[in-house]
Amino acid sequence: RFIACPQLARTVRRCLQRGAGPGPQPLLLEFAPGPGILTRTLLDAGFRVIALESNSDFLTDLKSLENSLDGQLKVIHGDFFRLDPMSKVALKPPAVSSDKLFETMGVAAVPWRADVPLKIFGIVPQELERNRLWRLLFAMYECSSIYRYGRVELNLFISEKEYTVLTAKPGESRIYQALTVLAQLGYEIELLHKEPWSSFSTNLKNGGLAIPKSGQLPNDHLCLVRLTPQQNLFTGGLKPSNASTFIFMVKQSFAKPKSRLTDRLNSWSLDNSDTLLKALEIPRNAAMRNLYPEDYKRLFEALQNSDMFAETLFHDEVLASTRIMN
Repeated sequence: RFIACPQLARTVRRCLQRGAGPGPQPLLLEFAPGPGILTRTLLDAGFRVIALESNSDFLTDLKSLENSLDGQLKVIHGDFFRLDPMSKVALKPPAVSSDKLFETMGVAAVPWRADVPLKIFGIVPQELERNRLWRLLFAMYECSSIYRYGRVELNLFISEKEYTVLTAKPGESRIYQALTVLAQLGYEIELLHKEPWSSFSTNLKNGGLAIPKSGQLPNDHLCLVRLTPQQNLFTGGLKPSNASTFIFMVKQSFAKPKSRLTDRLNSWSLDNSDTLLKALEIPRNAAMRNLYPEDYKRLFEALQNSDMFAETLFHDEVLASTRIMN
């Protein structure tokens, strides 16, 4: 795992405080705090912190810090990326149930359009980074796991490579992907800070940094990115109940990103595609990679109202994708 060096702590504190009013800071869930370098800075800034740590090597010092404070810090043995695994057996740490976690934190569920009920901060492990981002995205669209409690705000250090994908524009070859479309539709994406890899240490035995190589995209920094779920995400025909179908529709659209939209609609057995595209004011010859994220949502909502389109076309693929993400 990557561990922030002390000189970075003040920068992170300022970023997380941005937009907050005077007075006590809100509750913050920090995952994988490690030796607690950032944790101490956040506590000094007035945050109440729940530290979710999976590595038992760090738990003793964190527990000692917890005992020296008057309830400002709560340390829990758990792994943020093993929340709510699809398992029928009783969970054992570091696997964690989000229901028990939120009960421990004293955070109650709020309606989707309400204010953010909780802020989460951490450094996303570089191993399987893309998969971890996909899993969070699935949970957000389905309002499952942490998102059963409302529009939970994520403040994550991710690789510059993945940040570039999240913020790509239509038509940008290779980097404008299904993940791009779904992230931009689902989240308000704000870059808080870019920090060189050299500002981080590691708990690897050799002391080195396992920096992911990238031959096509810049990847010289870790990017602190704020992901706030869009308040109006479910105001149209898109709902948590059909979100898995929408996700798979977008993913399938990018299987051949150069293909024309009309060809894709025909593959879905839609006979009136010309009429549909005219109503949506989308050119017939538009390629899938040239559509804006909002176009995909409008297309999906129009398909929901079409008698010629059946969600059962995607049923097996949707179930398979959901199992893989979990």
